[in-house]
Amino acid sequence: MSEDLEGRILLTLRRKGMTQRQLAQVIGISDAYLSDIVRGKRTGPKAIEKVEEIKTYLGIK
Repeated sequence: MSEDLEGRILLTLRRKGMTQRQLAQVIGISDAYLSDIVRGKRTGPKAIEKVEEIKTYLGIK
């Protein structure tokens, strides 16, 4: 994941008053897995699918 997208996700979470743990619960993944995705440690097909779900949920393009 690009640093730009990582920053947009984290900024949007702050603006919505959400934690990564809350987002992980909504998306249906563990908070550790979400953290790995956001930091770019997970890049496989499942991670890419979850990034799209995260972007949709948060309204990020």
